[in-house]
Amino acid sequence: MHIPKQFEEVRVNVMYELIRAYPLATLVTHSSIGLNANHIPLHLSESPSPYGALRGHIARANPLLGEIADGIETLAIFHGPDSYITPSWYATKKETGKVVPTWNYAVVHAYGFLRVVDNASWLRAQLEALTDHNEAFFPEPWAVSDAPPEYVEKIMAAIVGVEMVITKLLGKWKASQNQSTQNQMGVVSGLKESGFPESEAMATLVEAGAKNAR
Repeated sequence: MHIPKQFEEVRVNVMYELIRAYPLATLVTHSSIGLNANHIPLHLSESPSPYGALRGHIARANPLLGEIADGIETLAIFHGPDSYITPSWYATKKETGKVVPTWNYAVVHAYGFLRVVDNASWLRAQLEALTDHNEAFFPEPWAVSDAPPEYVEKIMAAIVGVEMVITKLLGKWKASQNQSTQNQMGVVSGLKESGFPESEAMATLVEAGAKNAR
């Protein structure tokens, strides 16, 4: 991933926040016919150090299960907020006209070596951790134990755990850091008024980036 210096995010805690807020990962692996991508929600654990581990599960019927091998690197991509940025929001549009559209986004790339965990106790703990994290915002959170035990056992028999200890984290926050303060404020205002999905979240990132640059 190409990361110009002004868009580089190196704070591990900030990257953790994005992973937790957007846990559906694009998991890129090598297969017998080339690169393969699966979309899997992964739960972040901050241990082991320095970057922690990502844990999830896949169906036993998923061909990925037969492609996981020792020593082959895997890439998990987490996509945060993104927004189209129109030049009409820039103050310099009226001043010089030298502006073009762009796309703002925040992403985290996590690298590591994927392994299969075919252990019922581990899998149950992973299911509960992933569920509890995603149910925390609901007024009446659902728990794995709410389902009949025999039903949970049947579901668990059809899946297998996967884990990737993270060896490298890359973060890219493209949030108008390369624009003047006037243009950044124009972007924030435009995003908040647009009502597009993710626009409020991106406005917050642009505001944060402008504040850190001062």
